[in-house]
Amino acid sequence: MFQKILVANRGEIALRVIFACRELGIKTVAVYSEADENSLHVRFADEDICIGPARSSDSYLNVPAIISAAEITGADALHPGYGFLSESAYLAEVCEACHIRFIGPDPSVIRLLGDKAKARRAMKKAGVPMLPGSDGPVESEERAIKIALGIGYPVIIKAVAGGGGRGMRIVKTPADLPHAFKTAQREAESAFGVGDVYIEKYLDSPRHIEFQILGDHHGNVVHLGERECSIQRRHQKLLEESPSVAVSEKVRRKMGNLVVDAARAVQYTNAGTFEFLMDEKGNFYFMEVNTRVQVEHPVTEMVTGIDIVKEQIRIAAGARLGFKQSEVTFTGHAMECRINAEDPETFVPSPGMIHAFSVPGGPGVRVDTAAHSECLISPYYDSMVAKVIVHGRDRQEAVARMKRTLEMSVVEGIRTTIPLHLKILSDPDFIAGRLSTHFMERFAAKPKTSTALAESA
Repeated sequence: MFQKILVANRGEIALRVIFACRELGIKTVAVYSEADENSLHVRFADEDICIGPARSSDSYLNVPAIISAAEITGADALHPGYGFLSESAYLAEVCEACHIRFIGPDPSVIRLLGDKAKARRAMKKAGVPMLPGSDGPVESEERAIKIALGIGYPVIIKAVAGGGGRGMRIVKTPADLPHAFKTAQREAESAFGVGDVYIEKYLDSPRHIEFQILGDHHGNVVHLGERECSIQRRHQKLLEESPSVAVSEKVRRKMGNLVVDAARAVQYTNAGTFEFLMDEKGNFYFMEVNTRVQVEHPVTEMVTGIDIVKEQIRIAAGARLGFKQSEVTFTGHAMECRINAEDPETFVPSPGMIHAFSVPGGPGVRVDTAAHSECLISPYYDSMVAKVIVHGRDRQEAVARMKRTLEMSVVEGIRTTIPLHLKILSDPDFIAGRLSTHFMERFAAKPKTSTALAESA
């Protein structure tokens, strides 16, 4: 087992990794920017090193500074968390060259699955169902027009190196394609440094379903069931739950076996998430693989009782998975709300000082956060303040438990999305499980009630 792990991240995920390391008896090193000097991940790590100014490019994305911190402190492993450099094959390669264990998949696997076009080809070869689309990057506007005509409109243009909706354009008519193609290329180049895009068939109202997997270095791979992540705004998830009301036990076994076989086919190790779109008929289509721990991993932990971050560390240290697929059980229903420092109606960021912070616990409630009273929500980073996760015997109890927790939460000094989440939780379509990736568009278009929910923050 490792003696010391450097956590190459900040906020709640850095704390989450520190928690796991504490329980495993492993020392930790926190890295931080000048803006995060007083953050909780710095306070609770065994050692800490400042790696640069507030801007991410000068600190949390600064590979030489992070590697230097690991070498100075004698860390023998590095956990990247999510975001920032978590899916950087380059960081994984540098760690390997410096004899620091990267807690994640091998660099070659990260590179393969990080290229959306190559990932599509690899998954297609492994027998994973695909939406009709281009076999690789589409270089020219003329080629794009020909492919789109063959697929049939609507189509979607996506950045090969993309994510989070950047470099992505939906095209509903042939007349719209030339402008959308060029815009997607420019946006992809600006966001990822690579302007390559590919094209696939666009589903109008799909669900977003993802499967969590774990794989060790001894050929053992298991899945931990699915998460429903359909409630999104601009491709950013707002609420996740497990299990999905749309996935039967039979389908769960079928899709779980499929992703396990696909993971084995690309020699996947550590934690990963296979993401799919599911149409109204229940057909699944591959979207992408996230080669890291997910923001929403706690919902899977709540229904399985498996500590995914501890498993990541054990796997990276060379241990075998401590359980078989037949030993993975799913109990009850879990749900996560991402509470952001944003206006709940306009979504304008609301950074600033939190003067009072209290999220009540109680049965089945977990709060993952680095926020506290008199802490600063920085304008430099992601606006997430906390993840509130609940577990209940069934979905109805989980919803009631989440509503109770959010209604009793106190966040003063900044605006938060708590009122928005409370409205979603009371929405008839949500309660009935009628979800799709367009839920928020329809939700926003509904007539406003005369009695708005009072904001806790």
